[in-house]
Formats: sequence, structure tokens, C-alpha cells
Amino acid sequence: MEQVLALVALLVGGALGAGVMWLICASRSAQAVQTARTESAARLADLEATIRGRDETVEALRTGLAETERARDEARAAIAERDVALAKLQTQSEDLVARLEDERRLIEEARTQLSDAFKALSAEALKSNNESFLALAQTTLSGYHESAQADLEKRQTAIEGLVKPVQQALDGVGKELKELEVRRASAYSSIEEQVKAMREGQQALRSETASLVTALRRPEVRGRWGELQLRRVVEIAGMINRVDFVEQPTTDTGDGRLRPDMIVHLPEGRVIAVDSKVPLHAYLDAVQASDDAARQAKLIEHASLVRKQVQALGRKSYAEHLEKAPDFVVLFLPGENLLSAALQADPTLIESAAADDVILATPTTLIGLLRAIAYGWRQEQLAENARRISEVGRELYERLSTMGEHLTTLGKNLQRATEAYNSAIGSFETRVLVSARRFPELGVPTGGKSLANPGAIEVVPRALQAPEFMGRGDEPLSSETSREGVE
Repeated sequence: MEQVLALVALLVGGALGAGVMWLICASRSAQAVQTARTESAARLADLEATIRGRDETVEALRTGLAETERARDEARAAIAERDVALAKLQTQSEDLVARLEDERRLIEEARTQLSDAFKALSAEALKSNNESFLALAQTTLSGYHESAQADLEKRQTAIEGLVKPVQQALDGVGKELKELEVRRASAYSSIEEQVKAMREGQQALRSETASLVTALRRPEVRGRWGELQLRRVVEIAGMINRVDFVEQPTTDTGDGRLRPDMIVHLPEGRVIAVDSKVPLHAYLDAVQASDDAARQAKLIEHASLVRKQVQALGRKSYAEHLEKAPDFVVLFLPGENLLSAALQADPTLIESAAADDVILATPTTLIGLLRAIAYGWRQEQLAENARRISEVGRELYERLSTMGEHLTTLGKNLQRATEAYNSAIGSFETRVLVSARRFPELGVPTGGKSLANPGAIEVVPRALQAPEFMGRGDEPLSSETSREGVE
């Protein structure tokens, strides 16, 4: 007996230890999942910011490169124009030099001809006139040579005046070209550095994307991402948590519990169940596939997974277990690409989902559905306000009717009081004052006072003539003055 008790105690202790270990492992797993979710969200935000920064840098570099190329083209055009002008000036200078050479050759030929002519003369004539003729010829030739030399110098000066601005312009163009080349080299160097940094950033982005894809392959991370996307969509649609929708409510059924990701409230107390599903594994494999055949196979697998999610959601029968729920449930896919990829492989997916009372929704279509629901809420609120205004108006009308009856009764009572007052005045004048006026005649002292005559009331209350207060069996009050004396 003691051995049996010891064995039972040992089994109980082992079970308790296993339960404690299971609880510890579950707690650590939940912490790991939460850490992975936080890191994935932070990485995704950093990646988006990095991509935006890189895009802005690339756009700025492209703008700078375009400006540099435009300046280079303008400089090339200016150089071409100056080359044309220089060619024209060089042609003109060559023409001038050729002309000067021709004139110099003519002068030499003339000198040779004169010399030959002088030699042909007779020796006697030459002897007698040699000195004077030679002096005259030398003077003539010297003057002609000096004139030609001066003309040549003037033309050379004119050519230099024409060529010098062109040379200066060419020097300026060469300087600008050197500066442009330096700027171009600097710009290309900067572009190379930016491209290198961009390449490194793309590599880091690729690595982070791979890490994000790896994280999204984990079911708990995918589920959390789908829930966050669903919450963002309903907030964009302008709905308020715990007012217009409730997240993950639990409903007890005979076979277990139902817990949709969201319940959206409709007018007149109706609700719509929304479940977020993220069949991402096959889709990621299709995106990373290296050939079309493998990609198509993964897309077919992705469409099959979506169809299985639709069938499983249709079997939950939310309409039977949720009070005032419509005959359909919404299956939310957190990305437009998830639905388009599934429809590409299985075009009949929407029709089959509708047959299972399931509506496939993406962020765009769900926002439209929720905006329509919000509009219905506004119309319901307007209708409720109209009903309340109608009730208040009916109540006010009843109160006005009662007040009119009271005013009619009050007017009749005032008329009776006036008639009684006028009767009393008539009796006072005909019965009392007649006797009282005899006192002075009989010598009764009156103290110098005379009897006042109150007079009758000539105004009676105005009768209610509004049609709402007529036809009640009561005659309206007369507006004529009634004065009846007491006989």
C-alpha cells in the first residue's frame, strides 16, 4: 500500500513539474513573439525611411547631372561658334598675306626689269647720266619700297587686331572647358560615391527585406500584421474602437467558442463579422521564384490556400451564432497583391466565396464598405433625430392644445367676472347711490366728500379665433361689450 501511495505521489509531482515547465515555455514563447513583432515593425519603418531618403538622393543627383550636361552642351556650342569665327579670320589673314606676297613679287619683278633696261642702254648714255639716273631710280625705288613696307605693316597690324580677340576668346573657352571638366570630374566622382552608397544601402535593404520576409513566414507574425492592417483600415474609415467596432470579441456556442478578429456595428443593432487572414507563405515563394513555371505553381498553391481559408470561414456560420448578423462574413486580406495573385491563378474565387457566404475584402474595398456603414450610421442618427423631433412636436402640439383650452376657460371666467362687475355697478347706481344722495338734503354731515362713481368696464377679453381652437363644441368668446343692469 505504501509503495502505491509513493508511486501516485511521484506521478502527481511529475505532472505538476511538467505543467510548470509548459507554462514557463509558453510565457517565453509569447515574449519572443512580441519581441519579433516589435522588431519587425521597427525594421519595416526604418526600411521605408531609408528607401525614401535614397530616392530623394538619386533624384537630386539626377538633377545635378542634367544641369552639368546642359552646361557642357552650351560650352560645346559656344566653342563651335568661335571655331567658325576663327576659321573665317584665318582665311581672311591668309588672303591678306597672299596679296602682300603678290605685291612684293611685283616690286621685285619691276626692279629686275628696270635693271635690265638700264643695262641695255648704251654705255655712253649710261656713263653721262649714270649717276643722276641711278640716284633718281634709287630714290624712286626706296620710296616705293617704304610705301609697300608701311602698307604691309598696317595690314599686319589690322590682322593682329582681328586675330587677337579671337585668341582671347579661345583662351577663355579653353579655361571654361578646363573648369567644366574639373566640375564634371567632381560631379561624376560624387555620383560614383552616391551610387556606391546607394548600392550598399540596397544591399542592406535587401538583407533587411530578407529578414522581414523570414519574419513574415512565421504564423504569429503574419497574424499580428494582419490584425494591425485591419485596425488601420477601420481607423482610416473614421470608425472608433468600442463604439463602431469591437476587436476579437468571444461568443460561446454549443460546439465551442467563436472569436472573429472584429465585429462592426450596423444601424438597428445589426453586426458584421470580419476575420483577417494572411496566406503569405506560397505568395512569397512565388515572388522569389526564378522561372515562370515555378511561379505559376506557387500562385496556384496560394489561390488554393485562400480558397481553404474561405471554406473554413464559411463553416464557422457566424450568422447563426451572432445576433442580428447578416448572411455573410468578411474575409480581410491585408494586401491588394494577395487577392490579385489568387485571382490570377483562380478567377472563380470570388464566386465560390460568395457561394459560401464569404466576401473577400482588401484594404481598398473594406474602406469603401466601412465608409458605407458609417454613412448608414449617419442616416440612422438623422432618422432617430427626426423621430425625436416628431415626438417633441407632437407633445408640444398637445400641450398647446391644453393651454388653449385653459385660455378659453380663463377668458370665459373673465367675461363672467366682468358681467358680474357691471351688474354690481348697475345695482350700485340705481339702488344705492339714489338713497345715499339724500343724506346731504337731510343735513347729514358728509365731511365735504362726494360719492365716487366707479363706472362700468367697457373692455372684455379677446376670444381665441385660431382654427386649432375652434370646433370643440364651445362657442368663441364675444368681443362685444356686455353691460346688463340688475332690474
